[in-house]
Amino acid sequence: MALTRYRPALIAGLLAIPLATAHAQVFTVGEKSATADIATDFTPTHVPLPQGKLTERGRRELIRNLEAEQGFAHRALPVSAGITLQANGQLTPGPTEYRKLIYQKGQSAAPGDRVVVTALEFKGDRLILDFNGGPYAKHRFLRHIQINDAPVAPDRGEVATGSRITLVFEGGIPEISSPEVKALLEPLIDFGVKTSEQAYADTLPPALKDAIAAHEVLVGMNHRMVLAALGAPENKMREQQSGDPNGARYEEWIYGHVPQTIRFVRFVGDRVTMVEIAALGKPIEIHNTNEMGDFDQTPTREVAMGDKDAKGGEEGKSAAPPTLRLPGEAAPPDGPGKVQFPTKSSAAPIPPTPTADPGPGSEPGAGPGIGSATSPGANSGPNSGTSPRSNPKPPIQ
Repeated sequence: MALTRYRPALIAGLLAIPLATAHAQVFTVGEKSATADIATDFTPTHVPLPQGKLTERGRRELIRNLEAEQGFAHRALPVSAGITLQANGQLTPGPTEYRKLIYQKGQSAAPGDRVVVTALEFKGDRLILDFNGGPYAKHRFLRHIQINDAPVAPDRGEVATGSRITLVFEGGIPEISSPEVKALLEPLIDFGVKTSEQAYADTLPPALKDAIAAHEVLVGMNHRMVLAALGAPENKMREQQSGDPNGARYEEWIYGHVPQTIRFVRFVGDRVTMVEIAALGKPIEIHNTNEMGDFDQTPTREVAMGDKDAKGGEEGKSAAPPTLRLPGEAAPPDGPGKVQFPTKSSAAPIPPTPTADPGPGSEPGAGPGIGSATSPGANSGPNSGTSPRSNPKPPIQ
């Protein structure tokens, strides 16, 4: 009975469904539409590589100069460890697989986004670099291990959002420097961002700017100029006596090691006072005279003692104090503002402090009430040792 009663409404609703479907717009997001705007153009680099194998010193230098370095992504980077770049070679995977990797794993950085080198690993013939934390969450395996119902590593819900690039060298990792590694990664990452030292060098005169670009240290440079020219030193010697009679100390920065050219840069305060260059098979060059010319960034301050006459009055003549009188108006002879000096007459002596008359039972010369003062409970009892002069009250009968 209920179906028969509402049959017209049901028939009208069933007829309206095909009409609504015919006018609706359906959007289907697939791999091609989601990755259509991802650029996959690639041009191999041509960076000359050294022949020698990577040494322990070179490995430490790469870690020190590459970790925490910042750059900008030249292309979209996937949240994956599957990117392999041959040194001066091709990129793996190809364009189609690269788009598919981003579609499946997600995007770690878009073109132009800032990326940071967070980890560096050396493995055989390849250099593995993690950006923005890498593609794997920390302790991802230890989260599934428990000891006595207690997890070895807590699961805080961290999700990996970084990327990993593997730089492969044919025949093993050579004795490569950090600028050469950055040049090899140029198709993917742009490390051409200016550092603070480079930005500071751009503000200097052309002569100093050219010297810093040529990695030369001149006598008279400050710490920031030396850092812009040669970078951080390998060794430092601090708190050494400079021979100055005023007790100044010097700090020496050492660049290079045998058999390379070694530079000893000596600072007194914030200025280079001596540069010694020791090249193999050559006598030591010593530079100890100012090579900066008239350039000096030392701020100078003039301290004036007292008021200075703006009109160039006589030297040593004090300026008139400020006043509310009109120009030319004379001050009254007995007016206020004059210092009153004490007269030479002797002052009256200070009278002694008056003393009260001694009371009965007190010692002569004692103050009022001093001789008769007793503490509470004193001179009580039969054996209290009272004086014969005391007059105790008779007992009550």
